[in-house]
Amino acid sequence: MAYHAPNAAVIQELNNIANRIRISSIEATSKCNSGHPTSSSSCADILSVLFFREMKYKASEPRDPAADRFVMSKGHACPALYAAWVETGHLSKEDFMTLREYNSVYEGHPTPKIDFIDVATGSLGQGLNLACGMAYVSKYVDKTNFKVYCLLGDGEVAEGAVWEAMAFASHYKLDNLVAIIDVNRLGQADETFLGHGIDTYVKRAEAFGWNALPVDGHDIASLCHNFHLADECKDLPTCIVAKTFKGRNMPGQEDKIGFHGKPVAASSKDEIVNHLNSLIKDSGTTLTPASPTCEAPVANIANIADVAPPNYEKGKMVATRAAYGKGLIAIGEKCDRVYSLDGDMRNSTFSQDFMKKFPERFVECGIAEQNLVGVAVGMATRDRVVAFCSTFAAFLARAYDHIRMAAVSRSNINFFGSHCGISIGADGPSQMALEDLAMFCAIPDCTVLYPSDAVSTERAVLLAANSTGMCYIRGCRAGTPVIYDANTEFGIGKAQVVRKGVHEKDRVTVVAGGITLYHACQAADKLKEEGVGITVIDIFSVKPVDKATILEAVKATGGNLLTVEDHYPEGGIGSAVASALSEETGIRHRQLNVKGMPFSAPPADLFRHFKIDTDTIVQAVKDFL
Repeated sequence: MAYHAPNAAVIQELNNIANRIRISSIEATSKCNSGHPTSSSSCADILSVLFFREMKYKASEPRDPAADRFVMSKGHACPALYAAWVETGHLSKEDFMTLREYNSVYEGHPTPKIDFIDVATGSLGQGLNLACGMAYVSKYVDKTNFKVYCLLGDGEVAEGAVWEAMAFASHYKLDNLVAIIDVNRLGQADETFLGHGIDTYVKRAEAFGWNALPVDGHDIASLCHNFHLADECKDLPTCIVAKTFKGRNMPGQEDKIGFHGKPVAASSKDEIVNHLNSLIKDSGTTLTPASPTCEAPVANIANIADVAPPNYEKGKMVATRAAYGKGLIAIGEKCDRVYSLDGDMRNSTFSQDFMKKFPERFVECGIAEQNLVGVAVGMATRDRVVAFCSTFAAFLARAYDHIRMAAVSRSNINFFGSHCGISIGADGPSQMALEDLAMFCAIPDCTVLYPSDAVSTERAVLLAANSTGMCYIRGCRAGTPVIYDANTEFGIGKAQVVRKGVHEKDRVTVVAGGITLYHACQAADKLKEEGVGITVIDIFSVKPVDKATILEAVKATGGNLLTVEDHYPEGGIGSAVASALSEETGIRHRQLNVKGMPFSAPPADLFRHFKIDTDTIVQAVKDFL
């Protein structure tokens, strides 16, 4: 496509917009006496060109699924982003001036409380992961032509997650993705490692399979031409490496260390604002954003219909991870917007079953768990897909900051963590997830499900697909017996009573999940032979906990409560139950869990060593009596 260079009037107006962005950023951060005006200043020209020359969107419909997307990975520079939306007319200057104030949605870093923000940023190094997910949806899911632009700071490019995203984008030929690195040289405390070494950034991007373009980030004409070159590039994502200056056009602060995260001093403000105003000239033209040139297909992901009942023989040993794959297929047959993402563990998590059935809806992310999570969050934005991420539960710890930020993004993505606990045996502690329940229980509005057999696992997948907010499903490596009928009803916040005495009065309530539910049931059989009855509860929903069911059972067993779990003491089943019952009196609660660092050994030896086995449960019950 022929390039139509902007004329002098357009260049002047784009410069005007950039300098008005700088002024608004200074005014807003001065009013609240906090924020990042110098970081906002370095990227103002880039935002001006993007919002008024390059991107296609409607200011009146900021979340139009057909529109181009923008991710501000350097979230601390959000005053510039908010100011750009003021220039579009969508955001009023008055509202923007509430920046960082109590009850204002215009927070110190972007969140989706704002209607033109898709994802939360500010924890640096995550924006490109998110942008990859959005670009993947455009090219392979919606099959439309919306583009995704991601603005990164040069400091955050030190984060490994950025390079995970770089590898992903080139592998999937995301030529609809443009990353812009704002190389302003200065970090928070010192100069960045590469300073203004533009050539090194270019070489690194090229080495990862990107079309890399160096540019003067304050030259409007050059920026326009380089975005055109990005549009023309096929089969490669583009990285525009922009040399900029922190505090651009701010006398006394441009390209100087020591001004990061500081509002302009009152003694300097008038001089700086007056200088910026002097750069604004009448251009004789008005610029408005271009509208999208495509229509997004309808994506109905709400209320996935109930699927056929799980088909398993009661008593048969089936690993919950195997049932996860079948559960994905079941919902995938009902909704063509269900997507599975995995981190090179699909033959262990059994997401391979979904891949075989729906290869076009499976996304292999490789051994890059941070990017796995970020891509899923990006794919799920604007309600385009139902995303399920799977890998070993232990490896999700590496992506915990991305998971934490996904909650800030109010994402609806789902996780399946397999191979939890010491039950994996000889693989050893590096593979044993013993803190995963604590991790996910600490995430606001995150549902945590711990199915104990194949039937409950399939139902957990369906519940997750239809839930609001994030959901984590914990899975075991080893097989556990099928204990539920196919039509057993499961729910978020609902436990199941699996053993209860009929003739004799139960003496203790035992709450367990996963492999320890199996041990608890074996203990119930042994105790029954000795004339001791216990009530065994499958917790299923660790968050929220079914307080009513557990409390009723505990009261009926004289206040005696035993929780047993394949997890560390902190943050697991015992903690969840204790928290739920914290205001109740007359309860004697003992917890069995994995205390200390585990090691390689057969599972049975580990259960016995760490005292979460059947015999220990039996003895713990007797200790109550």
